[in-house]
Amino acid sequence: MAWLYSAATIVGLGSIVKFGQNVADTLLAETHCYQGVRTNGAAADADVNCFSVSSTGRFTNVFSAGSDSELAKTAHPGYAMPGLWDGHGHLLQYGEFLNSVDLFGSTTMDEIRGRVSKYVDENPGAGSAQEWIRGVGWDQMALGVMPTAICYRRIFLMSLEEKSLETREWAFSVTTPSPPVMALWPKPDDKKKAGFLKSAMRRLNQYGLVGMHDAGVSAANLNLFKELAGSEDWTIRVYAMAEYYDRNAICPDPVERYNDPNGFLSIQSVKLFADGALGSWGSAMIDDYADRPGVSGSLLVNASELTYRAVSWATKGFQVNIHAIGDLANRYAVDAHTAALRLLCPCESLADCQARHRFRIEHSQIIHEDDQARMHAIGIIPSIQPTHATSDMAYAEQRLGKDRTEKEAYRMRSLLDIKPVLGSDFPVEPADPFQGIYAAVTRKSPHTGRGANGSPDGWHTEEALTLDQAIRGFTEGPAYGGFTEGNTGVIRPGAYADWIVLDKPLEDVDIEELRSLKVRETWVAGKRVYNRD
Repeated sequence: MAWLYSAATIVGLGSIVKFGQNVADTLLAETHCYQGVRTNGAAADADVNCFSVSSTGRFTNVFSAGSDSELAKTAHPGYAMPGLWDGHGHLLQYGEFLNSVDLFGSTTMDEIRGRVSKYVDENPGAGSAQEWIRGVGWDQMALGVMPTAICYRRIFLMSLEEKSLETREWAFSVTTPSPPVMALWPKPDDKKKAGFLKSAMRRLNQYGLVGMHDAGVSAANLNLFKELAGSEDWTIRVYAMAEYYDRNAICPDPVERYNDPNGFLSIQSVKLFADGALGSWGSAMIDDYADRPGVSGSLLVNASELTYRAVSWATKGFQVNIHAIGDLANRYAVDAHTAALRLLCPCESLADCQARHRFRIEHSQIIHEDDQARMHAIGIIPSIQPTHATSDMAYAEQRLGKDRTEKEAYRMRSLLDIKPVLGSDFPVEPADPFQGIYAAVTRKSPHTGRGANGSPDGWHTEEALTLDQAIRGFTEGPAYGGFTEGNTGVIRPGAYADWIVLDKPLEDVDIEELRSLKVRETWVAGKRVYNRD
């Protein structure tokens, strides 16, 4: 619910209003009042319950309406807070996932068959040469094998290790069992991709997300994003990282930096890759895996080449973000960032240079203590997905050993001073940010509410965050990591008018309720894009 008041009316109510430079916007501002408003500002803002939104979709005034005022008497039920951002996800892939068989959490072949059969029943055209059935979330750790069976329709099932860059993919049919799938799978055209994006944005809005950092978009899809950004169905702000099919392209020439004037799409960063995932022993480690002597993972590119590519992109003006999971990969990522910063700012401290360029390490999962110290000294941003820790806790110590787990793995609290960006890596993990907040605060699985091996205690809670720190990791963290501080993650004059409404303040929500919390409304640029009712 919103109310339209003239500036004179608001002043007449005794509220203190700061007019912006655009008087017309102020006069036409639409004012929204709730039972309470979290601004992400100072403690002095604790009594704020109203804000005004200009016709251009920005907050103009943020204020407290007295309890006897007409505004306060007609306030909408619920509590507003800044809209949440996911600092590392995959938008188009998430839309594909929403139009695929959901295999996440399946532990038996019978369950897999049941989910595929249900999908076929609900989608009669699926399984044809043009419409293959796609399944996402096969967990070989739970099922014990990779998908190899023969099915009666064209289908391929993707491993949970999609996040590792070592996804195994098979197509199943009567005539051609287990061929290389990507060469045969019918690629979606732009019309279908647009449908995937619409599905993804609609679902993300439902979760209270107003923006996301898309961790890897091809040049062709970036062009599609530019065509669609700002349309009625584009209801998520996207900070896109360029990516090429060879994952570590040297030359950024095919990609142009781009910033939509209304803040719906930004292209000014690149994602490079150093290694694979922990579950498949693919993370590049300094020392061998504890449970597989003689194996230390593998690099996707050698150290000198990673540095060369980071420098190449950095000198073209791109923020360089490197996927690194193992401690060797993270070491080489820090090396590459350091080399690029030294080249960019030869007469300046690395920390001052980094404060402007904001290079990131995506995942930052296992980092040697020496390299943690270097990250702190320089300010290299860790992009962290809290639910990765709670998904991997079942086998992480088995892979790494006790000492390495305690000193290196899944840091959060100890990295707070370098402004971590929190996210989920959807569709590899659920996109619901409240599950990520729960995992960050409790270090327990948002699916089960339990720690490692079913323990009632959280996993390595010395690295847990407070609720406020976790909220800021999904608001202010992505803002800093995406150069939008002051515009996103806050409710303040001049910022984009993106907010969500909850039934009660997050501080009053029982921590276990976060696992299934549902938002009432989501607003982007002053327009309601989701309403639970």
